[in-house]
Amino acid sequence: MVNVSAGVTKSMATRSAKETPTLEDLPNVGRAIAADLRRLGIRRPSQLKGRNPYALYQRLDRVTATRHDPCVLDTFIAAVRFVDGGPAKPWWAYTTERKRVVAARARTSPLARRSTKGQAKILVVSRLSARR
Repeated sequence: MVNVSAGVTKSMATRSAKETPTLEDLPNVGRAIAADLRRLGIRRPSQLKGRNPYALYQRLDRVTATRHDPCVLDTFIAAVRFVDGGPAKPWWAYTTERKRVVAARARTSPLARRSTKGQAKILVVSRLSARR
């Protein structure tokens, strides 16, 4: 039973994490997300228990040398929360959390503390170096 509009099927909503033998059995996880998790060495849903979805997402970006859509992070959050005992929710239920956490991290990042004048100098220097 697939309900694409809701992201979570009725059977998924009543299923527990213990009843999900494969990654594809997790709410919101299809072939593509399952393949991404397998690239990270995660083969079973139980391997997501207690994991940091933000760290998983950053690692996926590094492993694939690609910046993935932030919705992938939302899906990782949904999967980890479900395996940790939370309810099955559509991935977009975590978009607000993701935006809040990422914004808070950006504010405390060392790069965010630099003045815009300093950032402009760095940008100009890097553009000049690229021309050579």
